[in-house]
Amino acid sequence: MTGLILRRLGIGLITVLAVSIIIFFGTKILPGDAAQIRLGQQATPENVAAFREKLGLDKPYWQQYLGWLSNFLRGDLGISLASDVPITELIADRYKNTVIVSCLTALIGVPISLMLGIMAAMFPGSLYDRVLTFISVSLVAAPEFFTATLLVLLFVFALDIGNAVVVGSTEGKGFFELISHFALPIATLSFVIASQLIRMSRAAVLNVMSSPYIEMAILKGVPRGRIIFRHALLNAIGPIVNVVALNLAYLVTGVIVVEVYFAYPGLATLIVQGVQSRDFVLIQGLGMIFCLTYVILMLIADIAAFASNPRLRHPK
Repeated sequence: MTGLILRRLGIGLITVLAVSIIIFFGTKILPGDAAQIRLGQQATPENVAAFREKLGLDKPYWQQYLGWLSNFLRGDLGISLASDVPITELIADRYKNTVIVSCLTALIGVPISLMLGIMAAMFPGSLYDRVLTFISVSLVAAPEFFTATLLVLLFVFALDIGNAVVVGSTEGKGFFELISHFALPIATLSFVIASQLIRMSRAAVLNVMSSPYIEMAILKGVPRGRIIFRHALLNAIGPIVNVVALNLAYLVTGVIVVEVYFAYPGLATLIVQGVQSRDFVLIQGLGMIFCLTYVILMLIADIAAFASNPRLRHPK
């Protein structure tokens, strides 16, 4: 178990290093010059050159990368090129909204999606299973902005419930008040993750149901619900946990469309603003935070899969 975890940890570190290289040099090919954008079009070439030297943009790329990476490892994300504010301060004003929406969606959407998928596996081929499969496949084909638009048209314009723009502070609000505040973003994200979780949990359980020991339990007359929840689900938990981890990573790192659509200030809208202002220091810092979040969640998923399935610990 320890060896498997260490190997996964090593793969995660290599992934983070590779992503850091891609992020750093990817921001360098963005059109426009950060110094020119910061000083404005009226700045003289001498002022632009002096400002580039101050920011360290005149150094070779490899020196800039090593300096940026060493600062990141010390927890220093740098200073925003657009506002002269430390990146940590910019993130401190935004991360709460992203974390709140992600956690509320996970608490509501994940259990409901898993239960729907397991119920579909209990009655394969039934009308319930067919309808649920059709809905989940339809949700996969629908992009986030389309789902959000339908929800806004239904609840805001037709039923006069909720707001199309998420505004106001979340300070001092309870659990149900937060759900009401972020109702439409949570609903949109829940539909997105449900489209994958329902199908994957159903497929994982049905795959285990074809095992010989399950067939023996069926022949002995064991109720189907008991077979699924006491025997099949434990062996199907590995792939289900991986899919859950992927969707949790999406909730933190892939909510750009939802945040921009509902105009609430989160990390995703912050990185969009960084792209618009060519603030590559901000883009690099947020990109690494998203990457670390993804790697950590996948490591947790691997550990959970190893712990729940002995066959993964002893593949021979």
